[in-house]
This record gives sequence, C-alpha cells and structure tokens, in this order.
Amino acid sequence: MAEPRSPLFLERGSYRQRRWMDAIRLLVILGVVLWMIPLLWPSGEAADGSISMSRALLYIFGVWVLLIGACYGLVRRAQTLPDSADDGEEA
Repeated sequence: MAEPRSPLFLERGSYRQRRWMDAIRLLVILGVVLWMIPLLWPSGEAADGSISMSRALLYIFGVWVLLIGACYGLVRRAQTLPDSADDGEEA
C-alpha cells in the first residue's frame, strides 16, 4: 500500500517566507547588474559624453547604500512573517 503523500501546497506563512528569501537572493543579482552599469558609460577619452570619476563613485556608493537598505528591509520583513498558517482565518 502506498504511503500517504505530503500536501502539494505549502502553508501560507512558510510560502511567503520563502518568497521573501527569494527576493533577498534576487537582490544580489540586481546589485551586480547595477554595479556593472558604469562599465557601459563612455570613458574619459570621449571628450563630449564622458562621466566624471566623482559621479561614478557617487553612483557606486549610492547603489551600495540602497542595497544595504533594501536587504535590511527585506530581512526584517521575512523575520516578522508568521511560521504557521494561523492568519486569523478559520479552515
């Protein structure tokens, strides 16, 4: 006789927590993409459209600060989610 199968769907709380953790993992990819954008900027050899080094550094550190803030917010949100399906709803 076959063993009883586990439920196909996850509980609401654990599902949401996993999706928040996926968002945190995608934040790393977003950070890499944003940090690669200065590589596409025109170099200092082009006299008319070049970006100064100070602007590039401000961009890099601005992205860095935004990533830290976003990661902090996502982690705090993921930690406050309930672990069970008890969202005040009756089954």
